[in-house]
Amino acid sequence: MHAIVINRYGSPEVLKYTTLDMPKPKKGEVLVKVKASSINPIDFKVRQGALKLVMRKKFPITLGHDIAGEIQEVGIDSNKFKVGDKVYGMNPFPGMGAYAEYVAVSGKYLALAPSSIDENKAAAVPLAAITALQSLRDKGGLKKGQKVLINGASGGVGTFAVQIAKAMGATVYGVCSTSNVETVRELGADQVIDYKQQNFEKLLEQFDIVFDAVGKSSFLKCRSILTSKGVYVSTAPRPDNFLWSGLSVFMPRKVKL
Repeated sequence: MHAIVINRYGSPEVLKYTTLDMPKPKKGEVLVKVKASSINPIDFKVRQGALKLVMRKKFPITLGHDIAGEIQEVGIDSNKFKVGDKVYGMNPFPGMGAYAEYVAVSGKYLALAPSSIDENKAAAVPLAAITALQSLRDKGGLKKGQKVLINGASGGVGTFAVQIAKAMGATVYGVCSTSNVETVRELGADQVIDYKQQNFEKLLEQFDIVFDAVGKSSFLKCRSILTSKGVYVSTAPRPDNFLWSGLSVFMPRKVKL
């Protein structure tokens, strides 16, 4: 089968179009013929070598997490799907392999694809949407009636976060650039802040959750806009965030990564 791999870390030039052996689904896995995938920040971070200390993969590495395609083969003890089912989902980190014609993935990370969207759109959903859901619901403990600020509200994760927070009954403030203000408002944000015109870290209002979906801020900068028991959630594994995440165990305000 054809695939796009890297044989070393580096710039986009290290991506190579090549031929690999067809994967064989293991116990609990299915073989998916990939019709579409997507590019997420984690993909280029892996390509650059930024995550090599937490990865145990040997070259060549086939990148890609998001998958939309069709079941071609079902492994042992994988009775959730049948051959021919159209599915979408992801191969979670450190699993990858979506930048190929076929990928073997655990059935628990897949779902039947909705008929309301095409394969290209379906492939853009899993990683970004799951990140937004886990950040707000699992890390932030979002509850109906709470007030949430989302930094990066027009990005891949942010656009899902705005819609999820609204669906869960929150009052949502979205932070984005001037060109995306109307888009974020259309997604359902109650208030939209143009970061080119206003520094959201200096707002006089306070929030139950500040979700930094682009990792451009920090807990210290956002501490004043958090309620006394507010939660700061970030997608960026920066050293200062790790430090405050540990220290926040002893504080009323929490930091979640």
